[in-house]
Amino acid sequence: MKNTIKVERAILNLTQDELAKKIGVSRQTINSIEANRYVPSTVLALKMSEIFNKPVNRFFQLTEED
Repeated sequence: MKNTIKVERAILNLTQDELAKKIGVSRQTINSIEANRYVPSTVLALKMSEIFNKPVNRFFQLTEED
């Protein structure tokens, strides 16, 4: 799976720490998601969807490996 979380954060001018605090995780979790080392839970993805005001599949996309 690939994602555009870093781009979405930049659009809203949010740091990793600010996004993390808004959804209740650590900054390291956001870093791991952006680096594709961690796949977030449905709950976290939906929280991001609310913050970015976009459907989840606009910032998370499946790859052929998925």
